[in-house]
Amino acid sequence: MDLLAPALIGGVLTGGIYALVALGLTLIYGVLHIVNFAHGSLLMMAMFGAWLLATQFGLDPLAALPLMAAVMFAAGWALYRFVIGRVAGGDDRAMLLATLAVAVILDNLALVLFTGDTRTIETPYSLDMVQAGPYLVPLAKLIAFACALLIAGALWAFMALTDTGRAIRAVAREPEGACLVGIRPQRIFALAYGIGIACLGAAACLLLPSYYVHPGVGESFVLIAFTIVVLGGMGSFAGALLGGFVIGLTESLGGLFLGENLGRIGVFVIFIAILLFRPTGLFGQRA
Repeated sequence: MDLLAPALIGGVLTGGIYALVALGLTLIYGVLHIVNFAHGSLLMMAMFGAWLLATQFGLDPLAALPLMAAVMFAAGWALYRFVIGRVAGGDDRAMLLATLAVAVILDNLALVLFTGDTRTIETPYSLDMVQAGPYLVPLAKLIAFACALLIAGALWAFMALTDTGRAIRAVAREPEGACLVGIRPQRIFALAYGIGIACLGAAACLLLPSYYVHPGVGESFVLIAFTIVVLGGMGSFAGALLGGFVIGLTESLGGLFLGENLGRIGVFVIFIAILLFRPTGLFGQRA
């Protein structure tokens, strides 16, 4: 238990951050019905943005969270409105290729601007621990977990209780019917894409005190996010949240029993099992 309990606690805390990354991905899929291949690259750019704010301007990542979320929302909105939407022309396959092209461009741009070096920051709370009974919990991950849950709750409330959220859900379910009541789907598509990318801006600020940032960092997180979305059900918010906890625990326990290098094997075993036995995921619906 001295080893198992900290692994379980660490898995739950990490799963909350994973869920926030996956929420943006599942929102984009639920509304646009495409897989956003640029998700990992945009997360990487957001982490570099938070790193620059911390190193160049002395802004703590938690204090920078609202700013980074707003910047990434604007970037996501503009990216869809002026690049992805126009290039795709309404064709889902062209939209997939457009997001893939954006990912390639951003990855290479990061290599040019930041080289392949690994970077990190130190905050006053990076190494602090909180006593939880007989166990010590990293303060940075505890704060990130709490913030991730608050953001997820705020996003759910926005989608469920506001007129804009209802418009997004209407377009996701029936775009033509939404047009008949005066909703403009293209504006909603850009808005949903921007909100999904804003989640990455928030996640980047929560990840930075505990993780390194380099041009390839998005790849590892986006693989986890895809697994969470498939596990929870494509387009399901509740599934993304629950899937994040399941994957966080699986990764933590895998690292405990199999070692750090083999710890993620369990994640991909779950991914394959879901595809084989329940392709719709835990909360997904058949088309």
